[in-house]
Amino acid sequence: MRGRRARAPAPPPAPRCRPRLPPRGLRPAPSSARALRRRPQSRAPAPRPPPPSVLPGGLPGTRGAMAGGHRLLLENARQVVTVCARGERFLAGDALHSLAVLEGASLVVGTDGFIKAIGPADAIQKLFSEETFEERIDCSGKCILPGLVDAHTHPVWAGERVHEFAMKLAGATYMDIHQAGGGINFTVEHTRQASEEELFGSLRGRLQSMVRAGTTLAECKSGYGLDLQTELKMLRVIERARRQLPIGISATYCGAHSVPKGKTAVEAADEIINSHLPKLMELGASGEIHVDNIDVFCEKGVFDLNSTRRILQSGKEMGLQINFHGDELHPMKAAELGAELGALAVSHLEEASDEGIAAMATARCSAILLPTTAYMLRLKQPRARKMLDEGVIVALGSDFNPNAYCFSMPVVMHLACVNMRMSMPEALAAATINAAYALGKSHTHGSLEVGKQGDLIVINAARWEHLIYQFGGHHELIEYVVAKGKVIYKNERSERK
Repeated sequence: MRGRRARAPAPPPAPRCRPRLPPRGLRPAPSSARALRRRPQSRAPAPRPPPPSVLPGGLPGTRGAMAGGHRLLLENARQVVTVCARGERFLAGDALHSLAVLEGASLVVGTDGFIKAIGPADAIQKLFSEETFEERIDCSGKCILPGLVDAHTHPVWAGERVHEFAMKLAGATYMDIHQAGGGINFTVEHTRQASEEELFGSLRGRLQSMVRAGTTLAECKSGYGLDLQTELKMLRVIERARRQLPIGISATYCGAHSVPKGKTAVEAADEIINSHLPKLMELGASGEIHVDNIDVFCEKGVFDLNSTRRILQSGKEMGLQINFHGDELHPMKAAELGAELGALAVSHLEEASDEGIAAMATARCSAILLPTTAYMLRLKQPRARKMLDEGVIVALGSDFNPNAYCFSMPVVMHLACVNMRMSMPEALAAATINAAYALGKSHTHGSLEVGKQGDLIVINAARWEHLIYQFGGHHELIEYVVAKGKVIYKNERSERK
C-alpha cells in the first residue's frame, strides 16, 4: 500500500495552529469563555510527509487486533481519503497543498461507532482474520471518503417560495422581495401556522435527501419563527430529529434571522436577550432541548452591528458557540466583529473587507462560504482565494432554505471550484474537516482517523475527485453512506448496474 497526497496549486505560506476545542451546547459562562479563547498564531510547519498506515493503537503494523466483534469492515478500497493524518482540527495555508490519501486500504469501525483501524488491506486482513463483523463491504475499485459536513442549513420551515424564484429571474433583488413582505417574512407566517408534526415530517424528508447526497453531519437553524413560541417549536423539532434520525445535527438558535413586524432592531434584540435566551438556558438545563450555536443576520435593514454584538455576546455568555450571518449584501464589518468576539464561524462574507479577512485568519474564525447563495441571488462570489491565501479556515455549506433549495454538498463543492476558484482538495477539506471545525466538532468528525466517529461514504469511482468533478452525479456515484459504522443509505440503483 502507498500513502500519497492529492495535490493542489500551492498558495503562499499561511499560519496554522491547533486550537482548543470550543464549547458544545449550553454551558455555564465562565468555562465557555475559557474554552473560546484562541491560542496565539503560529508559523506554518514544513510540508507533511506521506501519512503512515494507521493500525490499532496508531502503530504502523506492529500491534495485533484485540479479539472481539466489530460493526463494519470496509475492505480493499482503491483509495481511502482520510483528509487528515495527525489529528489536525482544521486545514489551512500550507496544509491544504495536499490531503492524506491511502491506496489499497481497508477500514474497521467498532461496535461503539468509532474507527478502530485504517491501513493496508493485507495488514488489516491479517490482524482481523479471527474477528467477526456485523457487516463487511467489498470496496474493490471504489473510494472511501469522510462523511460530508454541511455547515449552514435552514431545514425547518413551511411554505414554499418557488414563486419568488420567478420574481428573481425577472430582476427582483433579495431585499426587494424581503421589503415587499416576501422572503423570510413569508416563511415565518407559514411556519408559525404549521404544527410540530408537520414541521418534523418535512424536516425528516429534507435530512434524508441530504444523507443521500453524502451528508452525515448538518448544522440546522431555527429562525422562521422570530417569536419565542415558534422558535422553541422549531428547536423542539430539531431536537427530535437529533434523537431519532441517524444523521448528526448541530443545532443553532437563529431567532435574530429577521426583525419581526412592528418592532425595531433594538426592541427585537432586547426581547431575545431578556426573554428568548433565558428560556433556552432553562430548557437546556432540563434536557428538553440541546442548542450548540447562536446566529444573527447582521445586515443593513435587519440587525446592525451593535444589535448583533449584543445578541451574540449574550449567547456566548450562556456557552453558545457564535456562528452568524455577516457581510452578505452590504459591508457591515461582520468579519471584524466575528474575530473580536471569538466567533467560531461567520457565514456568507461576500462583502467582507480585507481587514476583516485578515482579522478572521488571526483569530482562527472560520469562513463558511455558500456558493449556492451567490449563484441563485446573482451576487458576487465570496473572495475564497483571498481568504485561503491569507490563511483563513474556509468551510462550505449548502445554505439549504426556501431561497436556495440545494441538498447536495457535492454540488456545493463543484460550484466552489468553478465559481470561487478553489481546488478540489481545498473544497473537500472545506466540506469535511473545516466544516466540522466551524461547528466545534472536528475532534470527532470531518476526517477518517482512528478514534473518530465512523461517518463515511463509499463512491463507485477509482479516484475520489469524481465526487466533485461529476456535476450533479452523486445520485449514481454514492453507493453507501455510513454513520457510526452503520449503513444509513444504500444506493439500490447503483447495485443494478
